[in-house]
Amino acid sequence: MDKVRVRFAPSPTGLLHVGNARTALFNWLFARQEKGVFILRIEDTDIERSAEEYEKRLMEDLRWLGLDWDEGPDVGGSMGPYRQSLRLEQYRYHTQKLLEEGKAYYCFCSPEILEDERKKAISAGMMPVYAGRCRSLPRDEADERLQEGEKAAVRLVTPGRGELVYHDLVRGDLSFDLELVGDPILVRSNGHPAYNFAATLDDALMKITHVIRGEDHISNTPRQLLIYRALSFAAPEFAHLSMVMGSDSMRLSKRHGATAVDQFRKDGILPAALFNYLALLGWASPDGREVLLKEELVQLFNLKKVSRSSAIFDYDKLHWLNREYIKKLSSRQKAELAVPYLQEAELLAEEMTEDHWKWLEKAVEAYIERVDRFSDIPGQVAALFDFSPQAIDEEIRKELKSECALKVIRLFRDLISRVERFDEEKFNAFTKEIRVETGCKGRDLYHPLRLTLTARSSGLDLNKFIPLVEEGAQLDFPKILKSCSQRVSEMVAFLRDSGFYKEDV
Repeated sequence: MDKVRVRFAPSPTGLLHVGNARTALFNWLFARQEKGVFILRIEDTDIERSAEEYEKRLMEDLRWLGLDWDEGPDVGGSMGPYRQSLRLEQYRYHTQKLLEEGKAYYCFCSPEILEDERKKAISAGMMPVYAGRCRSLPRDEADERLQEGEKAAVRLVTPGRGELVYHDLVRGDLSFDLELVGDPILVRSNGHPAYNFAATLDDALMKITHVIRGEDHISNTPRQLLIYRALSFAAPEFAHLSMVMGSDSMRLSKRHGATAVDQFRKDGILPAALFNYLALLGWASPDGREVLLKEELVQLFNLKKVSRSSAIFDYDKLHWLNREYIKKLSSRQKAELAVPYLQEAELLAEEMTEDHWKWLEKAVEAYIERVDRFSDIPGQVAALFDFSPQAIDEEIRKELKSECALKVIRLFRDLISRVERFDEEKFNAFTKEIRVETGCKGRDLYHPLRLTLTARSSGLDLNKFIPLVEEGAQLDFPKILKSCSQRVSEMVAFLRDSGFYKEDV
């Protein structure tokens, strides 16, 4: 077999969708496994919608995800150019060749005529296939009309009847009735090549051996195979991947959540986690493992084992995988990844001292198990900065009015006011003393202490919370981080001024 050559050929008309990213990833895995060539080709003949900015971001997203290419618009290669907009001369050359060989013809049918034919076919219960009105037009007459300035498309001459069969590596043997294919347009009347012609010619000239793409391209395959035959090029093998669906079995869209690779990146999903997850959309490891490094995926991936069934994008599973990959990071790496999100939330300053970094590592480690992605970190770390007795809800107010709460808070206030440095060790000693003095234990003991220090009914274990607060209170942040003694004083003042208890706190 010839050396494997595959391509990912996106149009730069928008952000990279995870469905297309999965297609790119499967092509990359297959190429790397077969020690072949992975090509990036930009299909930018849609001039009105294509944009250089989208091309740039597409490449950034692919590289962030962990995909590289052996040939492409930015790395070059022996079979370029790798942008369709730079290959127009080749399309013109082969179009002329097909016309001269009688394998293609000029079509002067206006959009109005074609629309009228389409409506008549549909009303008659037939497929709206081009009837071949211009196929028998003499070439000299066509040339004369062109010289007079009349616009014409170029269509491929097809058998018009019979069956076309090919073997799909994912779906097995597929057959198409050629009566339902018609004579496809190769070049539009504006001179731009049609998708099927440009993509097929590019694949042929770039010696693509396998075309791995989404199942929405199955209907294009018979037209492309006919173009291969007309051009006298050997056709590649085809593999059509199932579509990526949402949990409601509808095509994945923004209503399901993030769909663009760029958004997952912004949300703080690790590239290795997304890479791993996309590889499992429609394929499973033979040994049943789900957490697989890139090198393992290259070794285990099998294109022929890809499922024909739709792949459901499970956000919960992606988040689980992300947490698994987060666990593999060092404390410093976690902190570095969290910094941009915390700075955007104005919890960290732009300039960080080494003391800030040490504190941040501890803070991120304390909260990281509570998040699915790094964009969730600010909402957790904010609990260290947000202390407002005035904002406590009605449920907390009820708990603070218990008899034990008054005893516990009063004694805790007295104990913490006597020490210059409060820490986890002193907290543990205080709780023992409070338990003995008040007789309160369990929830009756610890919950009033939590409410006093956090003004929240739940959160981080206090043995982790207290060191972070005390150390953080010694540092400069955009938002003040209050020490435990400050919190106790504020809570006691609030309870006193609000008349929570009949006797003074």
